[in-house]
Amino acid sequence: MSSIPFYISNSLLFTKTGILKESNNLVVSNILKNPFKFIGLNKLPKRNIGMAWRCSADSNDGLVDNLKNNKIICSERVEKAMKSVDRKKYVSHSPYMDSPQQIGYGATISAPHMHAIALENMESFLRPGAKSLDVGSGSGYLTVCMAEMVGSEGKVIGIEHIPQLVDMAKSNVQKDRPEFLESNRIEFLVGDGRNGYPEEAPYDCIHVGAAAETTPQVLIDQLKSPGRLFIPVGSGSQYIYQFDKDVNGNVTKKSLMGVMYVPLTDAHKQLGGARR
Repeated sequence: MSSIPFYISNSLLFTKTGILKESNNLVVSNILKNPFKFIGLNKLPKRNIGMAWRCSADSNDGLVDNLKNNKIICSERVEKAMKSVDRKKYVSHSPYMDSPQQIGYGATISAPHMHAIALENMESFLRPGAKSLDVGSGSGYLTVCMAEMVGSEGKVIGIEHIPQLVDMAKSNVQKDRPEFLESNRIEFLVGDGRNGYPEEAPYDCIHVGAAAETTPQVLIDQLKSPGRLFIPVGSGSQYIYQFDKDVNGNVTKKSLMGVMYVPLTDAHKQLGGARR
């Protein structure tokens, strides 16, 4: 039986047939009895599942409309945020294609459906006035979407260990939302996001845009009570996990879906050992 290719970075690990195959050194998996349950989205209307990751369009509004029509976006706040931030200002190649894109320096920008899923998951924690951390902020796109949702009284910190990417993000936001930088609504920093950013902790929510080998306890420690961490974890098999800290500081862990993200690593490994 032939298999259908799936995205290999910053996207859902998914095929319509449920068959996952070896590709670019990925692990071979068997046929899934219930692939929709496996990725945690089996509650989507069946008529939409086949199109859920085919949301590409020729405009930003069209892309967001497709994500909404396929039930990836359900919240008006997420829809408004993603429509207000034109993706083409943060990625030069195929900005409205629903797939990951390279942005340079060994980094990718996640597929639009993954950004939508992340924002939907964190929506209740990205309330006006909230403080959030975006680990692996890349070109700055999702950081700006998060800043749209936390409002003028909130703050989002984007941390990235590649200085050139921090410069890129600052330049992108300066052209698109200069007031976010001027008001300190967004702050971009060079640093090892695996350690979070304790200087501004605690955070209402933390988003991680690359896969950690194991759950970084240091990020959970930097959550408010209550607070939420959205993070891909794993090396061979990867899953998105949701870690919730309740008002008493108790932490619960929930597996959301299978994915394949680029690894959360150090700058030297990300750049392939090249000189910086």
